[in-house]
Amino acid sequence: MATIDAAKDPFDAIVDTPFDSALSERYLVYALSTITARSLPDLRDGLKPVHRRLLWTMRQLKLNPTDAPKKSARVVGDVIGKYHPHGDVAVYDAMVRLAQDFTLRYPLVEGQGNFGNIDGDSAAAYRYTECRLTRTALSLMQGLDEGAVDFVPTYNNEEEEPALFPGLFPNLLANGASGIAVGMATSIPSHNVAEIVDATLELIDNPHATHQRLMELFHGPDFATGGVIVDGPGAISTAYETGRGAFRVRARFHAPEAGSEADRAAGIERLGSGQWQLVVSEIPYQVQKGKLIEQVAALVGDKKLPILEDVRDESDEQVRIVFVPRSRNVDPEQLKEALYRLTDLEVRFSLNLNVLDATRTPMVMGLHELLSNWVAHQIDILQRRTRHRLDKIADRLELVAGYIVAFLNLDRVIEIIRTEDEPKTVMIAEFELTDRQAEAILNMRLRSLRRLEEFELRKEHDTLMTERGELEALLDSPAKQRTRIKRDLRALRKEYGEETKLGRRRTTIAEAAPTVTFSMEAMIEKEPLTVILSQRGWIRAARGHVPLDGDWKWKEGDGPAFAVHAQTTDKLLIAGDDGRFFTLGADKLPGARGFGEPIRTMLDMEASVQTVALIVHRPGLRLLLASSHGRGFVAETSELLAETRKGRQVVNLKGDGKLSVLREIAPAHDHVAVIGDNRKLVVFHLDELPQMARGQGVALQRYRDGGMADAITFRLEEGLSWAMGGETGRTRTERDIQQWKVARGGAGRLPPNGFPRDNRF
Repeated sequence: MATIDAAKDPFDAIVDTPFDSALSERYLVYALSTITARSLPDLRDGLKPVHRRLLWTMRQLKLNPTDAPKKSARVVGDVIGKYHPHGDVAVYDAMVRLAQDFTLRYPLVEGQGNFGNIDGDSAAAYRYTECRLTRTALSLMQGLDEGAVDFVPTYNNEEEEPALFPGLFPNLLANGASGIAVGMATSIPSHNVAEIVDATLELIDNPHATHQRLMELFHGPDFATGGVIVDGPGAISTAYETGRGAFRVRARFHAPEAGSEADRAAGIERLGSGQWQLVVSEIPYQVQKGKLIEQVAALVGDKKLPILEDVRDESDEQVRIVFVPRSRNVDPEQLKEALYRLTDLEVRFSLNLNVLDATRTPMVMGLHELLSNWVAHQIDILQRRTRHRLDKIADRLELVAGYIVAFLNLDRVIEIIRTEDEPKTVMIAEFELTDRQAEAILNMRLRSLRRLEEFELRKEHDTLMTERGELEALLDSPAKQRTRIKRDLRALRKEYGEETKLGRRRTTIAEAAPTVTFSMEAMIEKEPLTVILSQRGWIRAARGHVPLDGDWKWKEGDGPAFAVHAQTTDKLLIAGDDGRFFTLGADKLPGARGFGEPIRTMLDMEASVQTVALIVHRPGLRLLLASSHGRGFVAETSELLAETRKGRQVVNLKGDGKLSVLREIAPAHDHVAVIGDNRKLVVFHLDELPQMARGQGVALQRYRDGGMADAITFRLEEGLSWAMGGETGRTRTERDIQQWKVARGGAGRLPPNGFPRDNRF
């Protein structure tokens, strides 16, 4: 039984330290690990460690584009077993993303089987799918066997893995990246390789090129799913200059089967009889089509998008989402604008060029700085590959020199090998060979002797010497290095040019034209209505403009109070005798099949308040408002609209005063006539009344007893008119009004003979 050594008590190793400093130190280690080894990409190859290890493992398994694919489980197993000791689910998800052509602009993995889809469906389990590398991935790893990068030990020191990939493919900008670290994040969209190369070539030729010059060649994001970026050139340029910003990405409305070019570009398919439908062929990046359809369908079901009848997903390999309007009278541009505002057919994609530089330091870079650092890295890679090739040439030249010596002294070499116990030592001493040369001669097969001709050896020697001279000149000349990089970039551009299927730009950069002003009211289909409000406050709306004095059904004890013609797009102003105004949308009124609904279920109107007016709001419409105390003012209806059920207090009343008069003012009216309960009439100019949005107003007439009975506006030249009593329905007009015209606030005099006894105009 082992004994415990009291002198080595493990508690002696405990260090007494403040908790906050110990916690901060450990959290800092975790944060640095998350930033540098998990979440942020390296600007040199644009990869995070998990992606780099996945591609390296696939290369080790020889999963080239021309070879047969292997099970994804094999790749995931090797990755987590040799290089990346994390969960298999996370590793497989990372590999799936590299294979999805709707996620990566230039996929690095070619998948076979179910690797998910743009609807949002997940990939099949890794035991069911297969994978191999793409040509783009091989381009990104080109140079791994040429000493271009350092190799570092794996987590268990059993294997080695590359610290980064040396290929010329600009993966950081081409495929983008996203990630959330501790205290920082990165969000880089994908871009078009041809544009990246053009901007890089300009920067190589002119290292001091302005940002504006680069943006003439580098236009902005190019997403895998296409779409349209509707921000202006200025906003896009500023984002890339600072390394931070955001882009508005919209779906593309395009109808390939439409008749005219204009309809195709607008996404409008004509169906005959004036009917039409909108077709979306591309959706914004990272928007799941299935959830988008559900989002739109929910808006239709909840009647939050009333101008849309239906949405259908008719996609196959190509996206095709069909939007059916409520009627052919709907404005297509208004429907598009509504969809942009209310659904993910328009999203914002943030730009945060936060990357790890060559020293593994996280920093936010602008486009100019990022490309400059990438070019410097590529020149370093070129120099390392050149030195590696020079070492290989030196090794080969050493062996070729030894072979030439052996050829010139072939008989003596054979004799030494046959007769000497230590032929290697003898050959080194006799022919002044190096150990490697002598070993190579001894390892030659007999069949090689027939090929060992002096002409071939000297030809190879001269070729190697010429190549070494060129490489040494390349190392000594920065100008030649830049020329070599430019040549390789042009070759890459040719492979990913605009004329190729993979290189053709998918996302359109087009600033949105401010042609449509969005409003919820504009989404309402315009239809005629007849609005009826009863004496007890029941309201309803009949389709069409029917006679206002129609024969309507009423509840027992109820009867007509107000009836107006309106449109479903109109706002209705309802005034209570307490001076409070309420607003109702005509499209929200119940139908006229029954008795309607109590207006107090739609508005927070006191039970004791009586409705004094029902007005259809029209821009510029003015009203004469007057209380029973004889005070009033002019108000414009646009200032009376209320946003809530509580309405808006417009006429301030004192004591037992009521809002008793609300009349529309015709544009030609210039005078006001007021009559009191004392049957005294005054007439004064309309300009004497102030226009207000709220208040008591000014005195219209002076009373000793009682209050105001009625008020009206009219045109003085046309005279004052009033309805005659009886069943004749005749109207009388008094043109000579001068004797009643006084200044506002006068007591007045008795009205003309024949004026109604109820003192109402």
